[in-house]
Amino acid sequence: MADAARCPVTRPRSFEPPPGVRSGVLFGASSAHGNGRLWVGGLGENGIIMTGPEADGSLSMKFGWYRITGGQLTITGRRLDGPAPPARGHVPDGYGNIGFQSSGVTFPTAGCWEITGTVGSTTLTFITFVIGG
Repeated sequence: MADAARCPVTRPRSFEPPPGVRSGVLFGASSAHGNGRLWVGGLGENGIIMTGPEADGSLSMKFGWYRITGGQLTITGRRLDGPAPPARGHVPDGYGNIGFQSSGVTFPTAGCWEITGTVGSTTLTFITFVIGG
């Protein structure tokens, strides 16, 4: 059984938009993480995500991203506290090369997960604990 207390989750904070960008542009802005070039929102309270299972038993979550760096977002993930197949990122088309980008991540199992978003040479990594409800 995975243990949330042993997972070094990324502590989310409120999204502070760059100059000229309105604050409501990022889905999940109240629980965000960023590095000045790329942000992700929707990390959940205290870095813990609770979501119901899909038909195949996997767990999914939607995340909003905000890109200053131009390019296509890709998402990868690996479980830190036990063996599991990699997480799968889903990045829909239609959002352009900069600004807001919606996404989804499918976690094969509950547990402690490291997720990395990449746009060009810019990366942003966060750690979250996923609980299936």
